[in-house]
Amino acid sequence: MPARYMRNTAILAKIESTYGVDSTPTEGANALLVSNVSIEPLNATNVDRDLIRPYLGNSEQLVGTAYVGLAFDVELAGSGTAGTAPAYGPLLRACGFAETATGGVRTEYNPVTPVADSVVIYYFSDGVKHIAKGCRGNFAVKMGVSGRPVLSFSFQGIDGGVTAATPSALTLTGFKTPAVITDANTGDVTLGCTYTAATPTLTGGTGYPSQGLELDIGNAVNYTPLLGGETVDISQRSVTGSLALDLTAAQEVTFMGTVKANTTQAMGLMHGTTAGYKAMIFMPAVQIINPKKVDVNGKLMIGFDFRAVPSSGNDELKIVIH
Repeated sequence: MPARYMRNTAILAKIESTYGVDSTPTEGANALLVSNVSIEPLNATNVDRDLIRPYLGNSEQLVGTAYVGLAFDVELAGSGTAGTAPAYGPLLRACGFAETATGGVRTEYNPVTPVADSVVIYYFSDGVKHIAKGCRGNFAVKMGVSGRPVLSFSFQGIDGGVTAATPSALTLTGFKTPAVITDANTGDVTLGCTYTAATPTLTGGTGYPSQGLELDIGNAVNYTPLLGGETVDISQRSVTGSLALDLTAAQEVTFMGTVKANTTQAMGLMHGTTAGYKAMIFMPAVQIINPKKVDVNGKLMIGFDFRAVPSSGNDELKIVIH
């Protein structure tokens, strides 16, 4: 019997026109360049029959309501042309973000309420094709020093069936190679900055040497089985993250006062040096919490958790590709 391989995996995703109806993604237009893949092909609530019989032993279980769980990473990079949406844009939309492209300048992703968009995902696993419809999900942004900038996605979807199938050749030219998070490629974590959309740039504030940052969008993703219909919904969003800063003694004292006063301030990070390949994270109101001492190769740094909070609503986080 020939071996099958985990690396022989292909994933396609396409926005649905009607929720839960297969939008038929294709290898030529909707293939994803991914890493760190996993799938739960049938995440089922099994029902135990628990039959009473004149002997000990199990009763079989009945497969009840079930959904498909999928997870994978996508590199955070531009499309190669400022103002042209990146190929992973549909994934961000299915995680509750609106996509707004300004030709020749930028593509912005801003959170929305309620979440209307969803995707169909085809997951090819070395000869087997899994279909997940009505997918919505969550993602984390990982921008730690010396690593790739990555979006780590997790989705839930309605089981659309399994067949024996192999994908045709994938078109992946929409995915560009990212720059590693380094001092040369990435700006300081800047607090108290302002986002200027027309440029787009971060202005003002104070930059601090750091190990980069990580944040989790914190979507509450729920599969709800119903007679006459089933859905995957996003019912809450709680953007949180962590970072470690290289602070002077005086700066550490100032930050402690900020934590104790429950102060919020803007936070931004710019990555990339070439137009069309840049990515920016901007949060206008961040509360820094949970200070801790961090040993980094013998160097004392100060770590914090943080929470991004809305100002006027649906504005706690902005991802800008430009």
